[in-house]
Amino acid sequence: MNAQTFSNRKLVLSLLAAGVIGAGTMGAVNHSLARASVEPTAVVANAPAAAPVSTASLPDFPRITAQNGPSVVNISVSGKVKQSADDDEETAMAPGDPMQEFFKRFGIPRGPGGQGFGPQVPSHGVGSGFIVSADGIILTNAHVVRDASEVTVKLTDRREFKAKVLGADPKTDVAVLKIEAKGLPTVTLGSTRNLQVGEWVLAIGSPFGFENTVTAGVVSAKGRSLPDDSFVPFIQTDVAVNPGNSGGPLFNARGEVVGINSQIYSRTGGYQGVSFAIPMDVALKVKDEIIKTGKASHARLGVAVQEVNQAFADSFKLDRPEGALVSSVQPGGPADKAGLKSGDVIRKVDGQPIVASGDLPAIIGLARPGEKVTLEIWRAGKAEQISATLGDAAEKATQVAKADEPVGKGKLGLSLRPLQPQEKQQSGIASGLVIENAAGPAAAAGVQPGDVLLGINGSPVSNIDQVRAAMAKSDKSVALLIQRGSDQIFVPVRVG
Repeated sequence: MNAQTFSNRKLVLSLLAAGVIGAGTMGAVNHSLARASVEPTAVVANAPAAAPVSTASLPDFPRITAQNGPSVVNISVSGKVKQSADDDEETAMAPGDPMQEFFKRFGIPRGPGGQGFGPQVPSHGVGSGFIVSADGIILTNAHVVRDASEVTVKLTDRREFKAKVLGADPKTDVAVLKIEAKGLPTVTLGSTRNLQVGEWVLAIGSPFGFENTVTAGVVSAKGRSLPDDSFVPFIQTDVAVNPGNSGGPLFNARGEVVGINSQIYSRTGGYQGVSFAIPMDVALKVKDEIIKTGKASHARLGVAVQEVNQAFADSFKLDRPEGALVSSVQPGGPADKAGLKSGDVIRKVDGQPIVASGDLPAIIGLARPGEKVTLEIWRAGKAEQISATLGDAAEKATQVAKADEPVGKGKLGLSLRPLQPQEKQQSGIASGLVIENAAGPAAAAGVQPGDVLLGINGSPVSNIDQVRAAMAKSDKSVALLIQRGSDQIFVPVRVG
């Protein structure tokens, strides 16, 4: 055996010892090395380049759990709720109870309680939390401690403390608790900014009351906007979470808390592979405000917005279906004062892109009332910039309007007539066209008799000639601005 062969064999044995290659490959390796000792020049010259050895490895889950497990707490809550007269003890739940929203919230299965018609009955629930400062500051979900008259925190060393709720913010589902203790173990706080889709994450919590249960998965998506009244750009993961995990920490591979487990999407009430966590950047902002003032404040713009689909993008001549389509503007609100109009598409806020309509309330809601923002909008086929001074969300929250998405093909299919003076007076609508009948594409898109047509593609219409003129300019689709009761929405209709 020459020196080169000995060196190669030594390298292979080192790789085998390190677990990089399996023992089953040694026979083939020895054969190759034997040939190399006889024909070193020919074999080396013709051999293909070796594939690089992967250095990727799983996170050290045992280390992360050992270091952070003592900082994760079990939370028990009790209180009283009113029981509905027609609900029994097994099915009755308190108003807004998490189990009524099991497809989203998964934190605390409560006891009986209904719509408030009967006497008050005891209510109990469980959740999770984690210690962020050694003097007893704990973060959890707002819905874990909602309506609680008594909150008990249990540590992993089995000590129990009565906790004070310093404040809870339903808009972000973050609550801050305080227990009277010193020298407590704390977690290491991280940031969501550098978190990547596909990255390993780990959750510790108390599903179904089983304390300090560990589950792991990956980040499925970032910046998810959910169809609720939340301002949170959620982290989506496939980490297994169940009732009782609410309020528990989500760790990255470095052992830093990057989120608070808050919601799941499920058709059964249990884990089905889709869970959501509140980013720590959001949670820490809310925590600091609550500790300082006892509450968290959120800004508002004063608009109702809806999703920009391909039909709307075609109608408004957008290059891609992105942005938040303004369907209505609150009179006298911040958007109204800034000059925003129905039919504008908000594409950026202070340079931050608005891809889905839910991005807008997430960005605006995390700003402070009184802040000035620059909005990049799309109006009448071109980009414009306007400035707005944000209001207080406590007065009225930004709304996300909804419209039926199915669209049809062909002609519009509407039978229209002008609003009568008496109808204008009763409805408060200055001008528009009453839809007496809807057929074809308009009916397929969800337009109904009794709706009032206010505009097409952002241009107001008050007579049939204006409708014809707007339709003549349309190619693939039109965006109908509809007044239905007190709601004002855009409905996309395919016409070509």
